[in-house]
Amino acid sequence: MQAKLHSRPDLLLLLSLLLVILLDPVMDQSGWRRLVLAALTFIPVILSTLRLLQIRVWVWPPVLLMTGGLIFEVASHISPSPTLEGIRWGFLTAFFAVAALGLFSYLRNSRLITQSHLFTAINIYLLLGMLWASIYCAIDAFYPGSIQLGSHPADRQSELLYFSLTTLTTTGYGDVAPVSGETRMLAALEGVTGVLYIAITVAILVSRFGSELSDSYHGK
Repeated sequence: MQAKLHSRPDLLLLLSLLLVILLDPVMDQSGWRRLVLAALTFIPVILSTLRLLQIRVWVWPPVLLMTGGLIFEVASHISPSPTLEGIRWGFLTAFFAVAALGLFSYLRNSRLITQSHLFTAINIYLLLGMLWASIYCAIDAFYPGSIQLGSHPADRQSELLYFSLTTLTTTGYGDVAPVSGETRMLAALEGVTGVLYIAITVAILVSRFGSELSDSYHGK
């Protein structure tokens, strides 16, 4: 029972990330839907902050970045402009980077592997996808045309999130493509990050699991 309660924050964060990813193409429309999507995007941000506070990893940076992102989120809707939109995504980029690094540090330093740690490993992977999606959105706001969008160019956020996830998994369908040299290098770096993260995380989990079996064997 205690293990289930301990894994609940990580499970809630996982569900919120999946909710944002699945609803992004549906809600990335003009009008009130984008307001709802903006609110939904901040659910995993809030849950990530609470999780980092719970495990006491980098307490103040995620709180400050979340607050800055929220301020520019409101400002960009009150007075729409590419600059405010780019700064908003810049704050979210920094937040997702801090969240992913903080959770990875927690996972790497854990001595035992529980269900909660498995949820954490998945959350980090999805947060990396959100991180690069925020980078692409910021670039698109400051330098329009750096990324060639697919069949729904008006739905920029969902197109760029889709591009980020397909790049992270090295699927690369090619319907959304980076145009500028800088963006192409960032996309290549994301693909490398996705491969390295899976390799490193599997090695960590297998190593910890092997240590648990060894300790259990010697304990007997």
